[in-house]
This record gives sequence, C-alpha cells and structure tokens, in this order.
Amino acid sequence: MRLDYFLLIDRIVDLKLGDQTIRTEATVPTNSTIFEGHFPGHPLMPGVLLIETMAQTAGWLLIAMTKFTRIPLLAAVKEAKLRTVVTPGQVLNVSAKIVHDGSGFAITKADIACDGKPVCSAELTLRLIEFPDPALRAGMEKIAADIAFPMEAIRG
Repeated sequence: MRLDYFLLIDRIVDLKLGDQTIRTEATVPTNSTIFEGHFPGHPLMPGVLLIETMAQTAGWLLIAMTKFTRIPLLAAVKEAKLRTVVTPGQVLNVSAKIVHDGSGFAITKADIACDGKPVCSAELTLRLIEFPDPALRAGMEKIAADIAFPMEAIRG
C-alpha cells in the first residue's frame, strides 16, 4: 500500500473476466503518517481505508470489464461489516465480484481476509464514466503496470 498516493492495492493476483471476479493483495505499511493519529502508540488501519481498498479492487475489475474505456467512481457503500482490526505489516487478500451491471452503475460484493480470517465486507456501487481526458487514462495505465494489471486479458 502506498497511502501517501492513495494507492491501496499492491498487485492484482487473479482476474477472471468470465466469472467477473478479481483478487488483489495489499500489505499494510509498517510506517505511515496515518498511524500517528490512528492511534498513537497503537496503530490501526482505518476502516474507511479498508472500504476504499475494496472499492479500488472492484474498480480494477470494472476497468477490465469495460476494456479500459471507463473509470469507476465509488457511489455507495451498503452492508459494510468491519469484523476485526488491521495492524501495520499485515497482508490483506481482497476480492470482488460483480453482482449487477447496467445503466452506468455496477454493484459489487467485496471482502478482505487476512491469514484466512474475514476482516471486512461490503456491497459497493460504482458509477462508470468515460475517462474525462487522455492524461487521466495514461496515468491509470501507469498504475495498472505497477500493480500487474493483465492488459492481455482486455485485448480482444
């Protein structure tokens, strides 16, 4: 994770377009300014950042499903459940699946596990819009390369 850049997943582990699923991995940094206030002497990953980690995972699935023609924006979070705390250094296994896609919105179910135990889950709605400019798409393509996004999966 690179919290200072708001890049919360480290790599894409698996992407299955036919199943409309994705798995990613993220290692919570051992040092980050976020932990100075959350909480001093007892650092915990903020729950909102866990939700954002799930949203970013779901977002990369949608980018793949649209063949990199649209960018997903988080529109709603439902049924969010935070089951346990996450501390620096833990490796998070994140997964997402599309449950509905249409009318410019997609609904996904996402979850995070650590050491095989559930950490959190949520139903996430994402709005899909066309990339507003080529510079944003180019920036996203650079991030895609950094997180091992399988570009060959979207080339038809």
